[in-house]
Amino acid sequence: MKLISSPASPFVRKVRVVLHETGQTADVEIINVTTTPFKVADEVLGANPTGRIPALIRPDGVALHDSRVITRYLDARAKASLYPEARIWEVLTLESMAHSIMDSAVLTFYEGRFRTPEQQSPEWIDAQWGKIAGALKVINERWMSHLAGPMDIGHISIGCALAYLDFRHDARNWRQGVDGLAEWYENFKERDSMKTTTPE
Repeated sequence: MKLISSPASPFVRKVRVVLHETGQTADVEIINVTTTPFKVADEVLGANPTGRIPALIRPDGVALHDSRVITRYLDARAKASLYPEARIWEVLTLESMAHSIMDSAVLTFYEGRFRTPEQQSPEWIDAQWGKIAGALKVINERWMSHLAGPMDIGHISIGCALAYLDFRHDARNWRQGVDGLAEWYENFKERDSMKTTTPE
């Protein structure tokens, strides 16, 4: 299998962490590409007509895209129980919140990277950060007991979302006011799967 990838993407990192945690790294070749919202790499379009990464090319089936689809496939393939049926709705909700954080964080980064100063909207950027801050507050207040339990895809998703905030938005100091979540992340980021997938 081949993973169409960009090392800086939090969505790609989530897939790569799952590969490490489920012992499947040797089964997947990482194909790193340079792609932007305005110029999509041919390798990406060949695997995903919407032009987004990651995409997983399989020799025995259609290419999979959207990290949530890919990680669920990899979990089923390895029988790793990252989507435990007994608490599936909680797990999927936490995964969804992590994706919302990633979406807003990536869009905020793109606003500064790919739009001219005249085009940029500080109000829009602040609104995106408001979504991130709101999610972090709720996770810190209501979800720490889940994060203290057995690891599932929710843990991995939140860990990768927080790592991306450090990577692209460190000046925002996301840790302020969410001490429990910050403490949890300090431990989670020490996992081998997180260290191995740290973007340069």
